[in-house]
Amino acid sequence: MSETSGPADAPVTEAPRELAAGFGRLIVLVYVVFAVSAGVRAVFQVVTKFDEAPVSFTLSAIAALIYLVAAVAIIRGAGGLALLAVGVEMAGVLAVGALSFAVPGWFPEPSVWSHFGSGYGYVPLVLPAIGLAYLFKRRKATA
Repeated sequence: MSETSGPADAPVTEAPRELAAGFGRLIVLVYVVFAVSAGVRAVFQVVTKFDEAPVSFTLSAIAALIYLVAAVAIIRGAGGLALLAVGVEMAGVLAVGALSFAVPGWFPEPSVWSHFGSGYGYVPLVLPAIGLAYLFKRRKATA
């Protein structure tokens, strides 16, 4: 008897699809690309000119870490951790985006999330929205 079948009178159920399958693979790919690009940029900036914009460079490093956590959580199928990471990412890009307009002196150099990710084609703003929609849809489908 296979794992997805039960007794003759029980309904046959399918194992839930992995989070990183299908469209999830594209989301993971974008998170990995952003984790690497933001992380490398942040490390370079922290090492070479941290004193010029410590807030911006620290926020970029935090963003890279959040992107990495989100990617790994999705790959491992840890939906709760993925939701937390992507939710923190959304809150961060909204807060930093607004602050970078309201208090520009805090951001003499842009961070990944400054001006809602304008330096990265607004992907930092759109990515968590897509990620949250995908994760909530997957959560609903498996519930």
